[in-house]
Amino acid sequence: MEYDNNQRPRSGEGPSGREWTLIEKLLGQAQAEQRKSRRWGIFFKSLTFIYLFALLFMMFSNRGGDALAIAEPHVAVVKVNGVIAADSPASADLLVEGLRDAFEAENAQAVMLKINSPGGSPVQANYVYNEIRRLRGEHPDKKLYAVITDMGASGAYYIASAADEIYADPASIVGSIGVIMASFGIQEAAEKLGVERRVYTAGEHKDILDPFAPVKPSDRQHLQGMLDDIHQQFIAAVKQGRGDRLKVDGHPELFSGLFWTGQRALELGLVDGLKSPGQVARDVVGTEETVDYSVSASAVDRLLKRFGTSVGSGIGKSLGLEGGAPTLR
Repeated sequence: MEYDNNQRPRSGEGPSGREWTLIEKLLGQAQAEQRKSRRWGIFFKSLTFIYLFALLFMMFSNRGGDALAIAEPHVAVVKVNGVIAADSPASADLLVEGLRDAFEAENAQAVMLKINSPGGSPVQANYVYNEIRRLRGEHPDKKLYAVITDMGASGAYYIASAADEIYADPASIVGSIGVIMASFGIQEAAEKLGVERRVYTAGEHKDILDPFAPVKPSDRQHLQGMLDDIHQQFIAAVKQGRGDRLKVDGHPELFSGLFWTGQRALELGLVDGLKSPGQVARDVVGTEETVDYSVSASAVDRLLKRFGTSVGSGIGKSLGLEGGAPTLR
């Protein structure tokens, strides 16, 4: 193939001059699109960097403020908010981490559990209860006060009973020392609708919580025995924590699962006084300065846990492992 001086094929031997012009135009547009794409990529990367930098700045600026407060005598506060469960903000792992930091803080005059929770997992509550008693043993000069705001019931009261003293508002909901395990029975509805349940198990009692099957007397007895065991553990923990302050004699309803106002709870020996968190810090501990030592899961941890929970839930459904669990409430 022969070329002219402009390195283009001679007429009749390749693309014409018009075609070359079109090719050059297309190549130019492609290059322009690439440059535009690179500019947008740089823009979004810069925006992401600025966002992350702002988050880090806010985190460290908050920590700096806490550091200034921690340098002064203060009450170390750990919050128990919401349901006590392994994947919640009131999980035992997060509460225990906050409590350890609070007890080990050099300038913390006392530790305060600020409670607003209806209860939750007996396992999680017992974990926190035992850790509180261990920390109190290691730091005998640093008292722990549990202060119930709106609600401190069941598993939340389980945790509170490990404190040196418990305070509540006169209108707080306190108590509910009991255990519950709930499910549904829909076998009759399924039969009326013509729904046939097909379940295969290995183990005589593996389908004990199947809502499509009637409850066997032996299954009911087993579940009731398990709940009674957990209930007795709960009662023993409360008696150990509260000691002679509990008005057990003449009050059989104390461990029946009933709950009371803070005013009535004081009469029953479930709490030691009627004060707000601020009043406990000022009047009991002797300082108005409080520092929050509560630990919360990071955004990444929450995302990973949510993903893991979703995957686990799907696997549980496929294997038929879903079912109710005992709850302190």
